[in-house]
Amino acid sequence: MTEETFREHFYRRQRQSVPAAREFTRSALTDWGVTGERAADILLCVSELTTNALVHGVPPGRGFLLRVLPYEDGVRVEVQDSGDGVPAVPRPADETTADAEGGRGLLLVETLADKWGVGERDPGKVVWCELGTARRAHEAMSSRGGESPTHVTATAGGTRDTAVAEGSELQCLQ
Repeated sequence: MTEETFREHFYRRQRQSVPAAREFTRSALTDWGVTGERAADILLCVSELTTNALVHGVPPGRGFLLRVLPYEDGVRVEVQDSGDGVPAVPRPADETTADAEGGRGLLLVETLADKWGVGERDPGKVVWCELGTARRAHEAMSSRGGESPTHVTATAGGTRDTAVAEGSELQCLQ
């Protein structure tokens, strides 16, 4: 599998990381031929997931990993952080968040994405979402000699991770 089958970047715990992650993703989507409204939805999900990682998931002195993977008819976004906790979508009936200025990022992700979830990592977690694009992201990947992203191997920070997609879950093998 070639490195062009997905893109990833590690970001520090700083406010500039969110717009940088959006630009990183925009570049990948453009290369894969994903444009228009669905690209905007993916970028909004990237903004929300990276903001959540920054605000809630990344302990001081650490960062988060953004991974963007094209697949046959869509794009998967993964944000991995080393923080504890499991993100939850607030519900409208929740009186504690009804008047809050924030706290609706995952509600947006749930609305825009076809699937989303949380996987365990050691340390931390990976929050992911998948959005069908009806575009040719997979064809762009295949034209470079890539395989189906069922098996993904990545090296980041000296650590090699292999992941296997089964259904809507990405299980990391260590």
